[in-house]
Amino acid sequence: MKVAFFLIPKSEVVFLTPNTSMRQALERMEHHSYSAVPLVDEQGYYAGTITEGDLLWKLKNTEGLGINGMEKIMLKDIAFHVKNKPVRIDSRIVDLLSAASEQNFVPVVDDQGVFIGIVRRREIIEYCADLIREKENTGARVEER
Repeated sequence: MKVAFFLIPKSEVVFLTPNTSMRQALERMEHHSYSAVPLVDEQGYYAGTITEGDLLWKLKNTEGLGINGMEKIMLKDIAFHVKNKPVRIDSRIVDLLSAASEQNFVPVVDDQGVFIGIVRRREIIEYCADLIREKENTGARVEER
């Protein structure tokens, strides 16, 4: 099975650019109830993932920063505390599983590094649960650890 089976295409993904302000990012993340959002640069390349934690650390470590000041800080100027690595669209499913074990979604890029979408951990877990159910229903032994 390939990564493409699980892909949510870019056209259906909420993403931001590195030139988005901190305030815009917070408002967009709040509106969609997301705790992390991929960043895609002006050329379409995956540029990282911004998290609520990154924004909170910036707020905590910038003396006097208020909601109005957040309009002047761009996401490209905020340190990422977690580096979410993308997978390529032609990656093996095991590579996807490995990445999903550490992040809520896995960014997917083409062979040129252009962002093409994400795979959410939820769909991977549901797929694995379906496989286990299928094995149980056919009488195949399923080992638990």
